Amino acid sequence: MPPTLASLVHHSALKLTVRAGEDRLDVPVRWAHVSELADPVPYMEGGELLLITALKLDAEDPEAMRRYVRRLAGAGVVGLGFAVGVNYDEIPKALVDAAEQEGLPLLEVPRRTPFLAISKAVSAAIAADQYRAVTAGFAAQRELTRQAQTGGPEGLLAALASQVDGWAALYDASGAVVATAPEWAGRRAARLTGDVQKLRDRAAPASSVVGGPENEDRVELHTIGTGRRPRAALAVGTAAAPGTAERYAVHSAIALLTLTTERSRSLQAAEQRVGAAVLRMLLAGEPDHARAVAGDLYGELLDAPFRMMVAERVPVSASAALARAEAPKGAPPVDRPSAAALAAADTAGDPLAALADVVESAAARAGEAVLVVPEGERLVVLAADRGAAAAACGEYAAALETARAGIREKVPGGEDDELVVGLSAPAGPIAASAAYKQAEQALSVARRRGRVLVEHEQMAAGSVLPLLADDAVRAFADGMLRPLYEHDATGRGDLVSSLHAWLSKHGQWDAAAAELGVHRHTLRYRMRRVEEILGRSLDDPDVRMELWLALKAASSE
Repeated sequence: MPPTLASLVHHSALKLTVRAGEDRLDVPVRWAHVSELADPVPYMEGGELLLITALKLDAEDPEAMRRYVRRLAGAGVVGLGFAVGVNYDEIPKALVDAAEQEGLPLLEVPRRTPFLAISKAVSAAIAADQYRAVTAGFAAQRELTRQAQTGGPEGLLAALASQVDGWAALYDASGAVVATAPEWAGRRAARLTGDVQKLRDRAAPASSVVGGPENEDRVELHTIGTGRRPRAALAVGTAAAPGTAERYAVHSAIALLTLTTERSRSLQAAEQRVGAAVLRMLLAGEPDHARAVAGDLYGELLDAPFRMMVAERVPVSASAALARAEAPKGAPPVDRPSAAALAAADTAGDPLAALADVVESAAARAGEAVLVVPEGERLVVLAADRGAAAAACGEYAAALETARAGIREKVPGGEDDELVVGLSAPAGPIAASAAYKQAEQALSVARRRGRVLVEHEQMAAGSVLPLLADDAVRAFADGMLRPLYEHDATGRGDLVSSLHAWLSKHGQWDAAAAELGVHRHTLRYRMRRVEEILGRSLDDPDVRMELWLALKAASSE
């Protein structure tokens, strides 16, 4: 502990006597300072024991002493030492009364005790306290290192919580709680996710203090990692601001967690190379070899149905243009979600890296395996069907969809890239190649539609009509139907609407004629004119199909 007025009073060599403020002697003393100035306050920092002989003070003037002591107390001076036998044989009553009134401890210093002795005593006590703090800090560092080696991050957090007499929590890159110590701190740590996400947006290394509501602890937040984007965050909750020893423990924990994180990056790169080899074997139709290479690392992923994801970047302008082409006319704009909705996203940077962070963080929290393999300008992910990683990918895609819908009207183009993902149906190791093709097909549809994510099942259960929103298809439809539009423009008939009605009724003359409100013979005449103008027979099913698709494409413009 730092020196206090009480420890100085009990110092046998100093022979100090308390004349006022007996109930405030437990205040720490930051330094002992000698000043005979009438107003030493401009030179005070707070926490000092001020030593005087009253050389330039009228110590017997009650009003002057009240002003003097009031200014000292206001400046944070913790005590006043008055040397007797120099200018005054005893402490004047005016000074004693002023000190009593302000509650400022007043110590009588005997003539045989030089001020230098008091300064040395304070300095020695401060040095001893600092030495104890450093020694305790080194001991804490050794204990934290031992726990990190034997118990991993969980053991390190438990040791840190014990050192600071509080609690500690570790967060991943998305702001989700990974581990806490003690366990009861989990709920408290979870409430700070928003603060961790804000900290992540600042330049690293970053830290902040969260002042909780009344009767709640003080929490320090620190980013973990050496890169531009923090890999994790540490929260330390204590009843009061940490002392020197506790501060050593916190900084040691940050350093150890950073080393662990950086080492994890190296291990992650090695795991990624193994994952790439496993993926190549699966796609080459060698599931047994893939399982042997996967071992314990990815083995459980190959023992149950998995989903194959293929993701890539597309220019935002192209994606937005396709989406606007397919968006319902007159659809109201959607409000952009808050930053919390895209907690793990870094859409202004690398969308593939952001997706990798999302699925890997979700898998780590759930304790499940996930295979993430960069493949040129693509990212291939193998995730357990109905697992946390696949679910996180879907939630992330939905959040991005909402964000894009809200900003497309305001920002029709840009230089950043957007994310598109194709998701296969559930598959096993034997069908990995087929799952990859399904994911590629879904990716192609997602790219065409301006969607973030398309599942292969949605393609099978959905309609091909959205695929008609393509410039090439529209050009085809315009070329095929233009002769009919030109004929109708002359006012000599209504061939386009008649053709549409006849095809929609599957060639049933009476039903189509009734819909148009004309005689069936009139409709037969119009269909013969269509054949003459187009030079094609309506008896050919391929012709009917092409005409129907052309009509649908034209109506989608």
